[in-house]
Amino acid sequence: MSRPLGLYQPGNSPLHRAPAGGKLLGLLVFATVVMLFDEPVPLAVAAGAVLAGFVTARIRPDRVLRMTGTLLVVLGAIFALQSWLLDPKSAAVVCLRLLTAISAANLFTLTTRIDDLVSAVERGLAPARRLGLRPETFGLLVGLTVQAVGVLATIAAQTREAQRARDASRSVSAFAVPFLIRTLRHADELGEALAARGVGDAREERSESPRN
Repeated sequence: MSRPLGLYQPGNSPLHRAPAGGKLLGLLVFATVVMLFDEPVPLAVAAGAVLAGFVTARIRPDRVLRMTGTLLVVLGAIFALQSWLLDPKSAAVVCLRLLTAISAANLFTLTTRIDDLVSAVERGLAPARRLGLRPETFGLLVGLTVQAVGVLATIAAQTREAQRARDASRSVSAFAVPFLIRTLRHADELGEALAARGVGDAREERSESPRN
């Protein structure tokens, strides 16, 4: 059975059933187009398209709000800073770009299993094996990169909720310290998972070969 990405929500929507490789390619193209927009209106349309994707995938509104709550706070600070340094229109463009691209990545992780993604990348990069490259390693790295966006957003949201429960919403350390600890713990777990998949074996073999 395929293992899900960190935010994966099981479902049977068209987005869940779509091939992982096609969704990854679509995400890359979509994010590239979003970064090329320099007007708020087309960016707002793109953000609306992502919102429609969440509705199509039947993602619960409360989960979307938990995922984007901390992001909106950060974007609010970015908007204020950019408005002061540049102008409100430029600030809106920057924030809409980030909101749309990150939300699209989150939607991808919510509807894609990691093994499906890794397998798709491995198939696409299979010819590179003739050049001495390892498609399975690239596939795993792509999966982990996409997953990282959603995982960190989830950790931040959960840490913020715990901070509010302790009535410490205004304390920076009450958020930063638990967030850092949980992030480092996730990194340790990720390292163990990579070791279990044999990532790094080839490097170790090369480093040991001169001594043999």
